[in-house]
Amino acid sequence: MAIKAYLLVETAIGTTREVVTSLRSVDGIESADVVTGPFDVIALINVEDFTQVGLLVTEKVHTIPGIVRATSYPVVDL
Repeated sequence: MAIKAYLLVETAIGTTREVVTSLRSVDGIESADVVTGPFDVIALINVEDFTQVGLLVTEKVHTIPGIVRATSYPVVDL
């Protein structure tokens, strides 16, 4: 069963474009868009299970230069 999660990202000043470009190249990230508000980028993760969400965030997202904070929000169907 596929798992979707939204990823909210805060970037360092002047790095938003580079962060979005990097996020869009990560396998498992379906889209990444610049937004206004308390976060700078919202990305959509689409992977096979919750373990892959954790691995993607900790091993790939958190290593991207310019990311100050990233928080994932798994989608739940009611």
